[in-house]
Amino acid sequence: MNRNLKAHRVMFMVLVSTLFVLLLSACDNDSASGNTDDELIPVKLQLKWVPQAQFAGYFMAIEQGYYEEEGLDVEIVAGGPDIVPEQQVANGAADIGIGWVASLLPHQEQGLPLVQISQVYQKSGLVLVSKNEVGISSPEDLAGKKVGNWMGGNEFEILALFDKYGLDQNSDLSFVKQGFTMDQFLSGEIDAASAMTYNEYQVVLEEGFAESDLHVIDMNDEGVAMLEDNLFANTEWLEENKETAAKFVRASLKGWEAAIEDPETAVDSVMSEAEEGSTSRDHQLKMMEEVAKLILPEGFDPADIGKIDDEMFKQTADIAHEYGVIEEPADLDKAYTHEIMEMVNEE
Repeated sequence: MNRNLKAHRVMFMVLVSTLFVLLLSACDNDSASGNTDDELIPVKLQLKWVPQAQFAGYFMAIEQGYYEEEGLDVEIVAGGPDIVPEQQVANGAADIGIGWVASLLPHQEQGLPLVQISQVYQKSGLVLVSKNEVGISSPEDLAGKKVGNWMGGNEFEILALFDKYGLDQNSDLSFVKQGFTMDQFLSGEIDAASAMTYNEYQVVLEEGFAESDLHVIDMNDEGVAMLEDNLFANTEWLEENKETAAKFVRASLKGWEAAIEDPETAVDSVMSEAEEGSTSRDHQLKMMEEVAKLILPEGFDPADIGKIDDEMFKQTADIAHEYGVIEEPADLDKAYTHEIMEMVNEE
């Protein structure tokens, strides 16, 4: 054999061996570090509204790598006034959505393939706030007053409150549409305004009012609260992706725990996604503080974060039926499932 040809063959074999070792080493490194980008399972989450501390746990889960640890590549899609999360999930534009139970129920009744898989907010954040000078010290005092609400599906807790105290919204008081700012309340155009503890109520305080200047009627204290931010999925997607859903919920709840523990970092993750100039960091920090009270109320077992409370779900569904949100009583066996949360807690 030609001496040069033999040398070339030897060099070729050495080169091939070297490349094989390098490739094997790269594969080992990928295995040691967990899932590669190509292996991550994509999941699309549809928010109820624009990025804010109301959703901090999900942004925190991305920031801290909790989704990636579960082998997921999660995309968070912002909501807005023209976006209905239930429709987005039903038509496959998103896999999982965030909404209020009172919004989920009618979409289920319409036949959309949706099921709730986790309840993130354990308490309602809705209150009626009034200035002390107006003279409202109890719900009975709403008689003869002008009471505001955003309507469009946000009014049912208030209607249940009226009903509890025998107040007719048409004859005993003036129930009016409220804008998405607190201007009508601040100007005195309405006597009692609807407010979320984590948002509009904080706006009033930021305008210079002290808590002692205000009277608050809390829907939780009055026994007419309806469940709010939950996680729901497309039933057809869920049937094929239960393990993925459980991983998503597990990482999300871990994100919420981290956000409650470290609100400063949580708000940083939100502010990086919020539209520039749309909010302030101080407002988001206060929102995070108040949101934490809804997710982990006083006396609530942290191990139960995300759990669906059967009694509270039924209360929400009953109020929804009473006021025509749904025409028939909700089929609770189909409206939500404990299965995903049980899978989450099996880890």
